[in-house]
Amino acid sequence: MLAKRIIPCLDIDKGRVVKGIKFESLIDAGDPVAQGKRYDAEGADELTFLDITASSDKRAIVADLVRRVADEVFIPLTVGGGINSVEDVRALLRAGCDKTSINTNAIKRPELVTEAAEIFGSQCVVVAIDARRDMNDKDGLRWNVFTHGGRNKTELDAVEWAERVVELGAGEVLLTSMDRDGTRDGYDIELLKAVTSRVNVPVIASGGAGKLEHFFDAFVAGGASAVLAASLFHFGEYKIADVKNYLRGRGVMVR
Repeated sequence: MLAKRIIPCLDIDKGRVVKGIKFESLIDAGDPVAQGKRYDAEGADELTFLDITASSDKRAIVADLVRRVADEVFIPLTVGGGINSVEDVRALLRAGCDKTSINTNAIKRPELVTEAAEIFGSQCVVVAIDARRDMNDKDGLRWNVFTHGGRNKTELDAVEWAERVVELGAGEVLLTSMDRDGTRDGYDIELLKAVTSRVNVPVIASGGAGKLEHFFDAFVAGGASAVLAASLFHFGEYKIADVKNYLRGRGVMVR
């Protein structure tokens, strides 16, 4: 059994770390290089760095900022935001990241996932899925996929899309519940279970961490391989060690 991973997430807007609620009302949460160094020192297993407005603003990849973070961080680094081509993936990997996260452009051009996986290996390709519960679904078990940092709704079903991106070559799925993002009400376990039961690659749970037991629930009830959190760590409510010690105490194998 693989050990579970704890991954702080740095959402970046205009070169600063930000945090919001349900992808809105963003507030400043610090300098990405300083935050990255702190999480590395605290024992984070990986770090995820997402330029959340790169696709919507059609900005170029911020490779220079990635280099600055990679120079100071010695744990695996995943970078996403505005990745349009294999050349963008190559530029990010050369800048120092270990994995790239593709969201909007995986939907626009699904073959990008396959091309990147074939050239760099599936282990370098994470597909991020931003999902919101479909309130028109009478069973309440359908989630729509959103693009452009949660701005644009698609008709894609999140579970079916997760299956599809794995077929295309994604080595990992970063699954964010937009309904839970920033609420601290816990991860969407129903969404997690729906996806983890249907794909055979690691699924990273994102959106909703507020208490230590939420991490446990994501792993044990939701089947996640890793958990992503932001505001709890950014504002010092919990350290990485707090989460790992709690999980070990409840029998969860962590790194």
